[in-house]
Amino acid sequence: MANNYYGPPPNQQYGGYPPQPNQYGPPPQQYGNPFHDQQQYQMLHQQPPMNYGPPPQPPPQNYNQPPPQNYNHPPPQQQFDQVQDPPPPYQTFEEKFAVSKPKYQDLWAAILFLISFFGLIVVSGISINGYRATTPTNGKGIKDGRNNFGLSTNTVILFAFILGLAFVISTIYFWIARTFTKKLIYITGILNVTIGFATAVYYFYRKYYSAAVVFLIFAVFYAFCFWSWRPRIPYSVVMLQTAIDVSKRFGHVFRVSALGGLAALVAGAWFSVTFVSVYIKFSPSQNNPACNVKGGNCSSGALIGILVFVTFGFYWLSEVIKNVLHVSVSGVYGSWYFCIRTGLPKHPTLGAFKRAMTTSFGSICFGSLVVAFIQLLKQACSIAQQGEAMDGNIIGCCMFAVLGCILGCLQWIVEYFNHYAYSYIALYGDSYVTAAKATINLMKDRGMDALVNDCLVDPVLTMGAVFVGYLCALLSYLYLQFTNPAYNRDGGFTPVVLAFSFLIGLQIANIFLVPIKSGVATIFTCMAHDPEVLRNDHPDLWDQIVRVYPEVQQGVMA
Repeated sequence: MANNYYGPPPNQQYGGYPPQPNQYGPPPQQYGNPFHDQQQYQMLHQQPPMNYGPPPQPPPQNYNQPPPQNYNHPPPQQQFDQVQDPPPPYQTFEEKFAVSKPKYQDLWAAILFLISFFGLIVVSGISINGYRATTPTNGKGIKDGRNNFGLSTNTVILFAFILGLAFVISTIYFWIARTFTKKLIYITGILNVTIGFATAVYYFYRKYYSAAVVFLIFAVFYAFCFWSWRPRIPYSVVMLQTAIDVSKRFGHVFRVSALGGLAALVAGAWFSVTFVSVYIKFSPSQNNPACNVKGGNCSSGALIGILVFVTFGFYWLSEVIKNVLHVSVSGVYGSWYFCIRTGLPKHPTLGAFKRAMTTSFGSICFGSLVVAFIQLLKQACSIAQQGEAMDGNIIGCCMFAVLGCILGCLQWIVEYFNHYAYSYIALYGDSYVTAAKATINLMKDRGMDALVNDCLVDPVLTMGAVFVGYLCALLSYLYLQFTNPAYNRDGGFTPVVLAFSFLIGLQIANIFLVPIKSGVATIFTCMAHDPEVLRNDHPDLWDQIVRVYPEVQQGVMA
């Protein structure tokens, strides 16, 4: 048989290996396609035996999302947990911001506040009863009273006008803040400086030099501040616009502001009547029939002591009202910051309000006590300064002015930390001292100091409240000039009436503006606690802040 030199014999195809028909299937020649035969040969002689178990499945991949590009973000597992662990739809504020060991924080401060409050009720009842029993002397209207030794019904009517003016102007200013948010800073600065200078000029014209100097100093100070604030206005507008947008989205924030304003109005009316009644009941004078009314003897010591107590009690009460509102509104902004992606818990305002009135009420009373005490000392310095100016004692006037400035700086520092501590208390339920320390440490560790200090929202809104106080004090002065009550023929009560009119207008306006101030403070507190949430869950806000304040990338995110 002839040899085939162009290939192996038929029985030695595929490298000389004999065919194995019973092992790998039918012989190759049954397939008419030589390429198929060659592929089968390669599969039989080159591939290892297959695993007899089920084929391994490749890991799941999400082709809808690109891989993360910024490796400064939290680990992927943390991001996955945040996305895949949404809260149930029935979750409440107490469940979302749960306190591990809920207890009544700073209980001693709450007890002390309640004692002060009930003491204020008792003193108010005794004083108002003395006022009621001597109505013929004090009059029922503006000019029908015969009282020439202290405040009378004339002053009660004045304070009623002050309360109405403060309420109306505060409401209008809050509406301006909501409607013309981006222009609010300019509007506030222009109105404040203009009214300040105009009031000072008018007081100079009336030869009321002590008040003229005080208002002139305020006007010059705010004019300087407004001029130096210009570079920080764009960044402040972003934060202010964010707070207003969140409040518009959750309309109950405005309802909280309205309820707080009404509470401040009621408290102011109560204080006004009590303040006048204390003068009527305890003023030492032979012409004062209220001294014979049951409830205490008339003397200068009793009058001064009770006035100090009533003033301090009103300060403390107004601060507690303001800070309860602050904590309640902070629950809304905290829920918006941390839960915008997964869904807000149910009733965040009500949940935060319950915490403010129960476990955190003592902490609110503690922080409010410190501010109220400083405000009392500052008010005493203001009255003493105006009294020294009316007596012509320039040195004494300057000394009290310097002391008032020192107390004002101290009050600003305390209120600065309180502002952020209360937001922390609203979300985590800690005691006042613990929250204040935690807030300070967070601000420093995250580099939030400069970010907070460069924001003008709180100073601008405070300037707006001062503007309301300006108008209330000016109305008081005009009222005293035109009515010329018998008790103020020598002008001795003018400093006292102006000071307390300014105080009433300032406090009512501050309480009206709490929702906006609290919103910005809570956003900063949440940023200090977890800045990654801002960049991941609020990218639009993050981009706006970076655009107008690039330093935030080196501070908060460092």
